[in-house]
Amino acid sequence: MPFTPVILWTDALIFLLVFLTSIFIWYVRDNEHLLTPWRRIGHSASGMSALTVLLFFIIVGLLDTLHFRPALEHKNIHGETVYSVEVLSVLDLLLTPLRTHVEKTYSAPLATHLYTKETFELPDGNQIRAFARLEFGGSHLIDPDSEYQSDINDRIVKGIGLGLFFWIILHAILCLIMAHRTKQRFTVCFQSIWRRTTEIPWHAILITLAIILALSGMVFMLATHYHVLGTDKVGQDILYLSLKSIRVALIIGTLTTLIMLPFALLLGITAGYFRGWIDDIIQYIYTTLNSIPSVLLIAATILMMQVYIETHTESFETTAARADVRLLCLCLILGITSWTSLCRLLRGETLKLREMEYIQAAHAFGVSHWRIISRHILPNVMYIVLIATVMDFSGLVLAEAVLSYVGVGVDPSMISFGTMINAARLEMAREPMVWWTLLSAFSFMFILVLSANLFADAVQKALDPRIKTYAQNRNSTQNNNSAHIPAPSPANKPVQHP
Repeated sequence: MPFTPVILWTDALIFLLVFLTSIFIWYVRDNEHLLTPWRRIGHSASGMSALTVLLFFIIVGLLDTLHFRPALEHKNIHGETVYSVEVLSVLDLLLTPLRTHVEKTYSAPLATHLYTKETFELPDGNQIRAFARLEFGGSHLIDPDSEYQSDINDRIVKGIGLGLFFWIILHAILCLIMAHRTKQRFTVCFQSIWRRTTEIPWHAILITLAIILALSGMVFMLATHYHVLGTDKVGQDILYLSLKSIRVALIIGTLTTLIMLPFALLLGITAGYFRGWIDDIIQYIYTTLNSIPSVLLIAATILMMQVYIETHTESFETTAARADVRLLCLCLILGITSWTSLCRLLRGETLKLREMEYIQAAHAFGVSHWRIISRHILPNVMYIVLIATVMDFSGLVLAEAVLSYVGVGVDPSMISFGTMINAARLEMAREPMVWWTLLSAFSFMFILVLSANLFADAVQKALDPRIKTYAQNRNSTQNNNSAHIPAPSPANKPVQHP
């Protein structure tokens, strides 16, 4: 077998999350009362555009979650296949040119020469200092001074054309599916999309998809012969590092939230429903936890975990397994220290719900506490859970970057936005300044966080009953005001001259 699959702890949790999400989607599709709020999310143009961008990041993260160890050419003395200690992913396999084309040191984006000068010895014995040619970037150019600009322009045009070609194919497939479902002609479906008469804002999705595919095609055509975002100190491609950082950001944002939810749900609903001394104890717990700086708890936990890893090296077969355990530990401690705000919200909402008439009627009929909580309280607070989950995602992504910057985040051998920013800290102070590492990490993280926030805004507008009530009251007020405006009398009508 040319490889052996490797399942890390975070990989198993991601697979479990995908499985549970699939079950949730299947369950929601069969229940109209649950499907209606999610349809309102689909009516938001900004929310669906943000979801399209998020799906791109999710696909990259899932490809980077499928790990394996490639087989080596030689075998051991027993004739058995020997596998490499290096753990790769499907994303590494797809980005093999970016991963293997390592330069000597720094090079600027789309450069053909190194960023710093080197000393060369001439045939006559004299020495000069000049910028050396890159081993891979622009190596196909015979004369970079005359061929560089035309080659870049040609590849950009071809890449955009390739991306738009795939976009046209996807657009045609969408129109064919709509025509099959609605029993209408292809042209009618095409016009309804761009006239914005469809229930789902397909025009916004298609415009976002066109931008993504055009950029992806352009980057693909350039990355085969250039380093699109430059290289770092050891010559690694910055585009490759940025794409590899997406998985860590998604894991921090999703797994931490899943770890946080049981604490917040259990303690928040219990405190609001039972009140009394139970409420006092839970309030004391999360107030005390809030008073302790979370950075100190995270630093102490990570340092203890690091000591355990160094004293039990035989427990970890590869460097990736060791780094993955530290990442999982970081998710655990972030989840344990981040549940207090959601717990407080759930407690307040449960205090309000327990005084409702249908809850009091359930008490009067002798319904058990567990049945009341599971059938009446929990479904009515889930909108808060969903909104808080999506909105906390971007904050957790930024938290990983800050923690890795100060040295208590992920393992230094693991590629993440935080480690890239930490490496760029010294690069910004050198002369000449190396700016592209920080800019690349910031740009990818900014797009991820911005799309997550826009999608969270759409989820909040669709699920939060307070926003819907406010919108309904405002619309009814406007209708009432318009109804009270008296119609102009015939005597006051303006005279129309021919």
